[in-house]
Amino acid sequence: MNEKQRLDSSQVTPSDKKSEKDYSKYFQAVYMPPSLKDAKKRGKEEVKYQNDFKISEEFRGLGNGKKFLIRTYGCQMNEHDTEVMAGIFTALGYVATATAEDADVILLNTCAIRENAENKVFGEIGHLKALKRERPGLLIGVCGCMSQEESVVNRIMKKHQHVDMIFGTHNIHRLPNILSDAYMSKEMVIEVWSKEGDVIENLPRERKGKIKAWVNIMFGCDKFCTYCIVPYTRGKERSRRPEEIIHEVRQLAASGYKEITLLGQNVNAYGKDFEDMEYGLGDLMDEIRKIDVARVRFTTSHPRDFDDYLIEVLAKGGNLLDHIHLPVQSGSSEVLKLMARKYDREKYMTLVKKIKEAIPTASLTTDIIVGFPNETDEQFEETLSMYREVEFDSAYTFIYSPREGTPAAKMQDNVPMEVKKARLQKLNKLVNEISAKKMMEYEGQVVEVLVEGESKNNPEVLAGYTSKSKLVNFRGPKSAIGEIVKVKITKAKTWSLDGEMAEEALEVN
Repeated sequence: MNEKQRLDSSQVTPSDKKSEKDYSKYFQAVYMPPSLKDAKKRGKEEVKYQNDFKISEEFRGLGNGKKFLIRTYGCQMNEHDTEVMAGIFTALGYVATATAEDADVILLNTCAIRENAENKVFGEIGHLKALKRERPGLLIGVCGCMSQEESVVNRIMKKHQHVDMIFGTHNIHRLPNILSDAYMSKEMVIEVWSKEGDVIENLPRERKGKIKAWVNIMFGCDKFCTYCIVPYTRGKERSRRPEEIIHEVRQLAASGYKEITLLGQNVNAYGKDFEDMEYGLGDLMDEIRKIDVARVRFTTSHPRDFDDYLIEVLAKGGNLLDHIHLPVQSGSSEVLKLMARKYDREKYMTLVKKIKEAIPTASLTTDIIVGFPNETDEQFEETLSMYREVEFDSAYTFIYSPREGTPAAKMQDNVPMEVKKARLQKLNKLVNEISAKKMMEYEGQVVEVLVEGESKNNPEVLAGYTSKSKLVNFRGPKSAIGEIVKVKITKAKTWSLDGEMAEEALEVN
């Protein structure tokens, strides 16, 4: 839709109820489903950089007297997108609320990685129907990765017509326009772009808390693993300029944040799309380690892009933490080939050896899928043997579920569900055993803990994480929240540690 086809929203306000019928015909769906075939043929499509995002004056005050609620599903990237949308809502005059009954706008920020996540979203859409019936003025929107799937949009249009807005991952910055259109139209507003996405700087954010912050350094993925929908929902790999990232990190450090996590769907592919310079994640980390912030992490990395220079920089330590999440997905070279991971077992183990030699204290965590099409018992045993050999600190484990539109979805899903479940149970047993063994090594040690708040189970107990992302519970003064303190570990559990405060909060320079 070009600008001539769109009604200028400044001509109509949300209060023009009697005009809705007249104007609704102008609000067409802007929906261009991502082409899986075209995506595989990606070239050097132009990526536009917008450095001066501003909310148009015509939308100022759009949310005065109104409340918003965003429910987030999925990864840290979705959480970060929620922070941006919350920032836009706030700039428009809305106020956040924690309850659906109190909200004037409800957004479901969705994940498309697993079938289970999708089912949860559709369940929530169904539950909201009754609330919409009670309060017709309530706006309900679905955004995020699921919105980039044609089948999802078609299902919502057909079965869930109480949804007012659907928009994708590439046009979050268009939220003010989408809200304005939704207020003025009785028709469902659908704005999903098939374009590979641009880089928009200066977006407002409402960050959760004042202790830890996420910083997007890149978007999209070009790896096209056969089971994964992300390259289609998030678009091609595109990196933010290093000066923008460094400026944001400096601002967060000056604001008192203690820990920063650099985010990307394939974070260590950062900079590979730059045409004017050679600059990668190692270069960026080497600059950020000089900034006065206590802890710096990054996620999620791909083994194929984990180069020697990045390892060299991480080995310098300081605020660069020695906890690395390195998804392997399978320990079988044959299965990895079917997954199109572009590395085999030997290459992965060589990378692990390099990391451990350069960073002896490194702790590794991973992702593993069991029951991929054609996975045999012998191939699954290879995954178990690799897990034992590497001794990962922990793992996110999943049963394979096909995602419509991916190459793997066309494969015969020939591993029976009972076999998948049995394999997952066997893998999780090993994961728990090794985690418990690693945790036992902490008993009697003094560790540094970034205190995040009260324990979920006991308000008299504080909880926080070590540099290796180990959860520690201990008793201490509330003044320790937001600080890094020393804790002596008194008891190790499978997934957490109990301790007692060794001294007052540390000053981290």
